Amino acid sequence: MSSEKILVIGSNSFSGSHFVAEALRSGHNVWGVSRSVEPESVFLPYRWPEPTIGEPLATADNFAFRAIDLNSQLSELLELIDRVQPSVLVNFAAQGMVAESWLNPTHWYRTNVVSQVALHDALRQKPFLKKYVHVTTPEVYGSTDGGWIQETNNFAPSTPYAVSRAACDLHLLSFEKAYGFPVVFTRAANVYGPGQQLYRIIPRAMLSARTGQPMQLHGGGYSERSFIHIHDVVRATLQLALEADPGSTWHLSTREAISIRALVEQICKRCGASFSSVVEDSGERLGKDQSYLLDSSAMRESFGWSDQVSLDEGLTDTMAWVDSHLEQLKSLPWTYQHKA
Repeated sequence: MSSEKILVIGSNSFSGSHFVAEALRSGHNVWGVSRSVEPESVFLPYRWPEPTIGEPLATADNFAFRAIDLNSQLSELLELIDRVQPSVLVNFAAQGMVAESWLNPTHWYRTNVVSQVALHDALRQKPFLKKYVHVTTPEVYGSTDGGWIQETNNFAPSTPYAVSRAACDLHLLSFEKAYGFPVVFTRAANVYGPGQQLYRIIPRAMLSARTGQPMQLHGGGYSERSFIHIHDVVRATLQLALEADPGSTWHLSTREAISIRALVEQICKRCGASFSSVVEDSGERLGKDQSYLLDSSAMRESFGWSDQVSLDEGLTDTMAWVDSHLEQLKSLPWTYQHKA
């Protein structure tokens, strides 16, 4: 496999940082961009000596990072892109967190739509760009109550976050049709693994089970999700970045679903903690979707990909990360910290 120049927007994010590690493992030259400076190395797998699952990280020497805010520093980002001239650009950047999108919807639309459109309008004029991977979300479909859905499913977003992502996806489709913009979409089920933000359900439940500090379970945790380990996701994302046809959309998911409640029960059992002492049931979140079940048959059949890390193995992997950094993680915020 030849080495490519790959620029990653949102490289500080959970998925972005693991993708950087995967691209470096595969021998590519990588540039990372995020709006904040790099966080502590406990959240940056490309700074770890080796991942807990996967091949050892060969070197981070061919990685460079710049702190650039897409909302306010687009010209600086475009200057970097023109200097690097990447053949592949992978964009993980988005304002996340569904519940908070109701509180500050304009922040979500600015980051996830307006700033993205400005970026894409400039990128479509870059002849060196061969592939643009847009990492989007199953939330654009709304709740998949009818079962496992394919990539052609209609959009039915139910929150400001989901609407903002759906709007950007539709905008990119119009650019692909009008200009031949080389966009490839990925939508992954609930991604987890070592290094994830502490407010996410799996690390948060593990921290609560280890420390006895209770956590809230919205709606009793009866919504269903399909959890996929980050290592399986970034393997697929890199393969798509190099091999997928422009204009295509791909689901990345396991074929198993579990309720949030059953997942937390599993974590408590692993830690020898009482579920009732760890969990406080709370009201359902506004606009909460009951399930996101993505049919990943197309990815499996077209690229020979499969998820290789079982939920049991993945929880063991993530638990090992939590335990090995427990004192440090206990001192950090466990709730979402909003940045405008």
